[in-house]
Amino acid sequence: MLRDGDGSGLKKPAKAGPSQRQLRVAEEIRHVLSGIFGRAEFRDPDLATAHITVTEVRIGPDLKRATAFIARLGRSDVDALLPALKRATPYLRGQVAKALRLRVAPDLTFTPDLALDYAMKIDELMHRPEIARDLQTD
Repeated sequence: MLRDGDGSGLKKPAKAGPSQRQLRVAEEIRHVLSGIFGRAEFRDPDLATAHITVTEVRIGPDLKRATAFIARLGRSDVDALLPALKRATPYLRGQVAKALRLRVAPDLTFTPDLALDYAMKIDELMHRPEIARDLQTD
């Protein structure tokens, strides 16, 4: 029997990040989506010829909603594919459900991954002469 003072009334500390299960399921979803995009098995002509890379998947703590970050290597027009991906979401969700043994297949949303663009912008800034001069140590 638990009594006051033995730790039973303590609140759990707030989590700093995703759980191990969230990370594992998100990586499995990324792997499944990458395989589907690699095979380009779409009826939609907008997606059939597009080379899409899934850079990351983040999933909620209840494993019901997943956000896939996508990019097109060498191109910055990934926003144009979002309507086609929205149309293909039921198919993609079904494929994820077949591949993973989850109680509920997560709802998928797609977001452009801007991290590479941001990194290239920072790299460009770092190579400017006035910034490079300030970074040099004597």
